[in-house]
Amino acid sequence: MKVLLPLAFICFVIGCSPAHRISRNLQTNPIYTDHFTGVALFDPTRQKALIQYNADKPFTPASNTKLFSFYAGLLSLPDSLPVLRYVTNGDSLIFWGTGNPLLLHPDLPDTSALAFLRNRREKLFFSPTNYTGPRFGPGWAWDDYNDDYSPELAPLPIYGNVVRFRNGSRSVVAVSPRLFVDSVRISADAKAVNGVKRSEFSNQFVNMGSTTTKPSRQDVPFRWSAELTAQLLADTLHRAISVIQRPLTPIARLLRGSSTDSLYKRMLYVSDNQFAEQVLFMASAERGLPDLMPTAELHRVADSILHLPAASARWVDGSGLSRYNVFTPNVLIDLLGRIYAKVPQQRLFALLPAAGQSGTLRSLAMNGKPYIFAKSGSMTGVYNLSGYVLTSSGKILYFSIMHNNFTQSVSEMRRRTGELLKEIHEKF
Repeated sequence: MKVLLPLAFICFVIGCSPAHRISRNLQTNPIYTDHFTGVALFDPTRQKALIQYNADKPFTPASNTKLFSFYAGLLSLPDSLPVLRYVTNGDSLIFWGTGNPLLLHPDLPDTSALAFLRNRREKLFFSPTNYTGPRFGPGWAWDDYNDDYSPELAPLPIYGNVVRFRNGSRSVVAVSPRLFVDSVRISADAKAVNGVKRSEFSNQFVNMGSTTTKPSRQDVPFRWSAELTAQLLADTLHRAISVIQRPLTPIARLLRGSSTDSLYKRMLYVSDNQFAEQVLFMASAERGLPDLMPTAELHRVADSILHLPAASARWVDGSGLSRYNVFTPNVLIDLLGRIYAKVPQQRLFALLPAAGQSGTLRSLAMNGKPYIFAKSGSMTGVYNLSGYVLTSSGKILYFSIMHNNFTQSVSEMRRRTGELLKEIHEKF
C-alpha cells in the first residue's frame, strides 16, 4: 500500500497536467478530430516537447512557408537590401536587377534606384539576362494569374508587378501605373462579375464594373517583360532607357537601398507573397553569381537546416502558394528555434504579427496585452499558425498548430486555434 499510493498520486498529477489534458482533448474533441490537426508545443528552456499530436505528420503549410524565406534572408541578407548591379562603359551605364521588389512599389517604395539613375549622366541600359527562370513558382494555380497575391517573378519587379485600380460605380476612376490607362475597356455585359479581369497572356484589362458606390481598390498582376519595365522606369525618370542583352559581369558594382527589416515586416505582417519569393532572388544576388537562381538558393538553405526524413519536409517556393510544400509541426518548431537564436526577441516580436493587434492576426481575439507572435498560413482547407506564445507564468514557448482538409471556414479554424492558444497561455 505504501508503494501503490505514491504511484497513484503521481498518475493523478500527470493525468491532470495541462499538457495531458490538452493532448487528450486533441484526440477526442470533434473540433480537432473532424479534420486533420497537428500540434507541437516546445519549451526551449527545458528543451522539452510538451505536446506532440500528429507532430511528425506532413501538412500543407501555406504561408507558414514564409518563415523559411525569412530565415533564408536572415542567413544571407545584410541590414540593407541589394537594389541594382551596374557597370559603366564610356558614356553608357548598364544595370541589372537583384530581384528587389521595392522599385516604385505602391505600398513600400524604395527610391534608391530612382535617385541613382536620375543623377547619372550616362545613357541608361537595362539588361534582364541574369534571370531566365519561370514567371510562376512550382505548383502555383494557373488561374490565379489575375489575383493580387500572384504577381510574376522577375529580376527587376516594378510597381510590385501589379496594376492598381481604384473603381467607382461603373468605371475605373484611377489606374496606376498610368501607362495602362489605354489598356482598359469597360465591359458591356451587365451580368459580368464585378472587378477587373486581365487577359491571361497579355496586358489587356476589362473593367466589369461594380454594384457598389463605395470606393474600392483592386491590384491585378501584369505580364512582366524587360521592355515594359524599361518603359515604366523611363516614364518616371523622364529619360530614355534601352534594353540590352548583356551578361552580368563580375566587376559590376552593387547599389544598396532600404532596410531589410522593412521588407521582412511587411512580408510577415500582410503575408506578402511577392516579397517572400523575391527574398530568395536577393539572397542569390548577394552571392555575386552571374545569374539569379532563387531555386538554388532555396535548396542551399534547405540542405543546411532540414536534416530530417524526406517525408517530414518538402520546400519548393518562397511564399507557400504551392501545395507541393510539405512540413510537419516539428519541422516548424525546429525552424522557430533557429530564428529565435538568431534574432533578439524584441526585434523578432516587432517583425511578427501580434495576435489581436497587427497584421494577419489582427482579427484573432485576444484580451489584454498580446501574447502570441506568429505567422499564419491559409488557403482552401488549410489554416496554420506557428510562432511564439508568452504564457501567464512568463515562459516563451514555441508552437505550431496546423489544420488541413477541413470544410469549415478559415475564420472558424482561426477561432479554434485562438481558443487553444488561450488555454496554453493560461495553463503553462
